[in-house]
Amino acid sequence: MSRRNMDQTSRTTAESKLERAVAESSPSLDAFFLPKSVAVVGATERPGTVGQTVLRNLLESKFRSKTYPVNPNHAELLGLKTYETIADVPETVDLAIVATRASTVPQIIGECVDAGVKSAVVLSAGFRERGQDGAALETKILEQLRRGTMRLIGPNCLGIMNPTIGLNATFANDPPRAGNVAFLSQSGALLTAILDWSKREHVGFSGIVSTGSLLDVGWGDLIDYFGNDPNTHSILLYMESIGNARSFLSAAREVALSKPIIVIKAGRSEAASRAAASHTGALTGSDEVLDAAFRRCGVLRVYNIGDLFYMAEVLSKQPRPKGPRLTILTNAGGPGVLATDALVASDGQLASLSDQTLCALDGFLPQHWSHNNPIDVLGDADAERYAKALEVAMNDLNSDGLLAILAPQGMTDPTQVAEQLRPYAKSTGKPLLTSWMGGASIARGEAILNAAGIPTFSFPDTAARAFNYMWRYTYNLRGLYETPAPCEGPEIDIVARRKVAAIIEAAHKRGRVLLTELESKQVLSLYGIPTVDTRMARDEEEAVNCASVIGYPVVLKVFSETITHKTDVGGVKLNLGDQDAVRSAYRAIKASVEGHGGGAFLGVTVQPMVRLEGYELILGSCIDPQFGPVLIFGSGGQLVEVYRDRALALPPLNTTLAQRMMEQTRVLTALKGVRGRKPVDIAALEGLLVRFSHLVVEQPRIAEIDINPLLASPERLLALDARVVLHLPSLPAQQLPKPAIRPYPAQYVSQWVIKSGTEVTVRPIRPEDEPLMVSFHKTLSDRSVYLRYFSSPSLSTRVAHERLARLCFVDYDREIALVVDKQEPVSGRHSLLGIARLIKLRDRNHAEVAVLVSDQSQGQGLGTKLFHKLIQIAKDEGLGRVSAEMLPDNFAMRRIADKLGFRTAPAPIFSSLTAFLDL
Repeated sequence: MSRRNMDQTSRTTAESKLERAVAESSPSLDAFFLPKSVAVVGATERPGTVGQTVLRNLLESKFRSKTYPVNPNHAELLGLKTYETIADVPETVDLAIVATRASTVPQIIGECVDAGVKSAVVLSAGFRERGQDGAALETKILEQLRRGTMRLIGPNCLGIMNPTIGLNATFANDPPRAGNVAFLSQSGALLTAILDWSKREHVGFSGIVSTGSLLDVGWGDLIDYFGNDPNTHSILLYMESIGNARSFLSAAREVALSKPIIVIKAGRSEAASRAAASHTGALTGSDEVLDAAFRRCGVLRVYNIGDLFYMAEVLSKQPRPKGPRLTILTNAGGPGVLATDALVASDGQLASLSDQTLCALDGFLPQHWSHNNPIDVLGDADAERYAKALEVAMNDLNSDGLLAILAPQGMTDPTQVAEQLRPYAKSTGKPLLTSWMGGASIARGEAILNAAGIPTFSFPDTAARAFNYMWRYTYNLRGLYETPAPCEGPEIDIVARRKVAAIIEAAHKRGRVLLTELESKQVLSLYGIPTVDTRMARDEEEAVNCASVIGYPVVLKVFSETITHKTDVGGVKLNLGDQDAVRSAYRAIKASVEGHGGGAFLGVTVQPMVRLEGYELILGSCIDPQFGPVLIFGSGGQLVEVYRDRALALPPLNTTLAQRMMEQTRVLTALKGVRGRKPVDIAALEGLLVRFSHLVVEQPRIAEIDINPLLASPERLLALDARVVLHLPSLPAQQLPKPAIRPYPAQYVSQWVIKSGTEVTVRPIRPEDEPLMVSFHKTLSDRSVYLRYFSSPSLSTRVAHERLARLCFVDYDREIALVVDKQEPVSGRHSLLGIARLIKLRDRNHAEVAVLVSDQSQGQGLGTKLFHKLIQIAKDEGLGRVSAEMLPDNFAMRRIADKLGFRTAPAPIFSSLTAFLDL
């Protein structure tokens, strides 16, 4: 089982065992951060140079591994024997630091690969940030790397540090203190400033990485590494470009559930984006899309450097809020108002005090207290009044957190108040933040609060923003582990998918990039998106006949394979009430379109004039250069670009993610029903968004889709107009943009008949399967549980939501889990008979496989068939080996392994067996 399959308190023996085995057996980034030997290529004795500074830092730090200078022009440097080339070093080098001219780096990297060096950090500048010649050098470096297994950080970076062992492989002076924050920065200059600041603020680090151009080791690799590092409690990123988007999202989603990942991203404005691109030589992509990506993978985004470190501290000390409602307690009105303004300005909410809380506060506060939130306990409040008010406010069910503000006044002792607040650090399960305003007079009280794990802020508006960040982080994480409801509406089968693919392929073969309106609506309809009845007429008489069948009034639109915006060429006529109107409209459309470009007119489409009773929405997709397909949803109609009420999301969606997407828009409030209007069927709209997202990721030839308007009323959802644009015919299939998140692997769905004659569906697991997983675990005997998990975890442990959410909501790039789904023919009720799982080991061409069959279904051949299926999937995924862990007395599993050709050997950990199969 993978590290994700159990939380820290409920992992079974087998799961813990595999976690350690994976960490030990797979090539990781340990050669960078725990090297046993380091070579400095380009070391020199000339003061002020990069080569001399790095070598001196290695020798003067607490780091005690072997250090080898490499320079053909020196016999000795700083008292160390110097080697002419990396090949001359007398042992295999874990880490090579390269500090030579850019033009020499490709050859040096090749020599490192030949010498078996495990990792390299290239400090040299002069690569893609310098233009085409520099980019060509990077290409040569990649060619050298592909000859072996060496990993590379950089180029154009400051280097790396591991303060926990004293490693300083940078050209920055004065390494920081050890701590539990990993800081990864794409800007070396910013990194040095942060290092300097950290000394004054007593901030410690578990790792520091200047990433440079992300040529090989990227954000995903580093997040994975520090996510598994026991010394790291939070991961902070300064980012200018995303690099490999799929790798970043996959790693961030994996780690964010156990450690906060906090990002500040440069390039929010167009001018800043251009500056970032010139700095790193990489495209930065749309900032709105990046926000959507961060929400999707549970990453918290902040907007200034101070908040980056504030939030690392706050999230490490206080529980996350369960909602956005903050109660503010203050002894001065002005600071409370400032905190309120900051809270509301960043989309937070002021908690409404309950009648019970108001009554309790009235019982001991002076008559003239504020009687509202913020709770102003007045300037003469002593420590006891503060503490009693805080206790009452924290227990209010309407509140999700509390901010206590203290302004030094004659009657209020900051130290005594801090002492009174200390017991509430974590006693209520709600976050408690404080703002002790002032200087020397509040310093002691501030120290007491910090020591108790209660974060302090110099100003109340900063504290209010911190609470909002905490809530935003909670909100993002909920998208990762909330169990989605089943999707309402039709389920899209393989036949529908193939029909859509055929429509697109036919247009592609003819060299077209635009589907006709009729084709576009056929595509949507096949994916369960209701469309208005649309008929094609190639002449005037046919248009009249179509209108008579549909019924008046009708709409006529130009039918064309090249016209994108019909209204721009006079190609739309509305509310046509009789034959004469239809004939006149047909002639007018034909004359107008032919006046704009001759052969574009192929006839008209005829459709009913739908009364716009409801809300006009827009639903669409486009391609982002870094994240691939992106979804858009919001207020639609002709003024869509004026209102700009929209939300972006990465496909594919489930119902929870569809709901999250809609929650980003203002129109959702109206859709739920306002001013006496009936609400729209929100569940049906969620289902429509889910199916649309599947269309976008399952049909890669589609470049853009625009449904505007999508009419939403209490009675129906209806796509009134649709436009589908394809990628250029000249673009090869292998170069089509890929989604940043791997979609549901529908190719692994199959139908089986087991020995009993029962028909079952074997399919990849889905987040919606959590309730079925609970029922499945109830069918397992103690013996089956023990053989699978090497221990006997209780049923409550096995079905805990935190655990099952991780098991069901998988990243298909990292693992494929299959379920055997049986549907009762009469009731339609589903149940699971077995589960199989393939988990890819990090950085290896190898996967761990496991199978578990319910007791009632054992002896039906399911175990063997599931192992066969996993082996085939491993081959399809390009893996070279699969392995399985089993107990010696699991004779059924051993027989299956023997039958399938596995080789069995004692496992290195515990008294179990490991079965291997080379593919």
